[in-house]
Amino acid sequence: MHMVARLPSEASPPHSRNAQDLQAISQTDQHLYSPIGDAPCVVLNVEEVDVSSSPARCNALDHAVIIGVDTSEKPVAFSAEDFDVLLTTNPGRGRPFVEVTRSELDVALGVLDRQIRANPAAASILCQVLRAGSNLPYNQALLVESLGYSTLLGGGEFQKWLASRSDRTPIKGGPKPPPVLVDRVDDCVYITLNNAGERNAMSAAMRDALFEALSSVVDDPTEPDIVLNANGKCFSVGGELGEFGLSDDLALAHSIRSLRSCTRLLASLGDRASVRVHGACIGSGIEIAAAAKYRHAASGAFIQLPEVSMGLIPGAGGTASLARAIGRHRTAYLALSGKRFRAERLSGWGLFNSIGEPSRCR
Repeated sequence: MHMVARLPSEASPPHSRNAQDLQAISQTDQHLYSPIGDAPCVVLNVEEVDVSSSPARCNALDHAVIIGVDTSEKPVAFSAEDFDVLLTTNPGRGRPFVEVTRSELDVALGVLDRQIRANPAAASILCQVLRAGSNLPYNQALLVESLGYSTLLGGGEFQKWLASRSDRTPIKGGPKPPPVLVDRVDDCVYITLNNAGERNAMSAAMRDALFEALSSVVDDPTEPDIVLNANGKCFSVGGELGEFGLSDDLALAHSIRSLRSCTRLLASLGDRASVRVHGACIGSGIEIAAAAKYRHAASGAFIQLPEVSMGLIPGAGGTASLARAIGRHRTAYLALSGKRFRAERLSGWGLFNSIGEPSRCR
């Protein structure tokens, strides 16, 4: 088991060690493979991993991001549980791999390396939360995510991001339209994000209004179906940036975030819930939307998870909703790369049931 490629670095990093070195890491050296060491990520060739001993998930690597690369044209026996991200140059491998061409492989690894090194604590906690959440019931996975998110809100990486926003725009005052519209037609309730002027940014007011609308549907004894959609040019650009960093009680923020989770309510509706996204669907916008049982995207819609670049992780339920839709490895790739992905590609991953406007309530 060896490094597939030496990632961009001025020094020779500890992650270039072989399998024997990884298995023999002492307690004293475990910090090297962590956010406080020189190797926050390790790249391994899945062909050379001994599945009988599962060396990639040795205790020394619990704080590292483990990236597996498959370049073999033959079937490969490996344990997906040992990895956080899996890249393959072989079309047709399917889940949990992300397919890249051979010419794209080094570029993809370079992007991941830079992102992880820029915000190693956020990257590490992201993967820890995804690993833990994959073995937990949905609601408990949301709790673990919120705890990780609150931890990072108090961290240096997020504070650095806040400080970098010298042009931080205050939240606009004045009259605003109702953040969410609710309309019932027969046995279907249409819930519409309604702040097109702000590209449906998920402000606290919008989240609260959406939570109240979803709560009413959950409590409705007639059990109507629902459709979640949005007015304007896009579904949602995610959290209102002007509200980031305002909480001075992170423990209380965790309780509020957990108790008033729109993702939890949408997931609880099961077969009754569908969502229609269009345009930009970023951060909390896709995290909440992914919780719906039926997910439809307009042609040209795109998805992005930018939180790691802010020193955070998805905080609106994405490590649970997206991981259950496309798998934790692909979710980690979306979040760690921070790249935009067209809905058409993610439809092939299982995120969307259809591309184009559905004709029925679902």
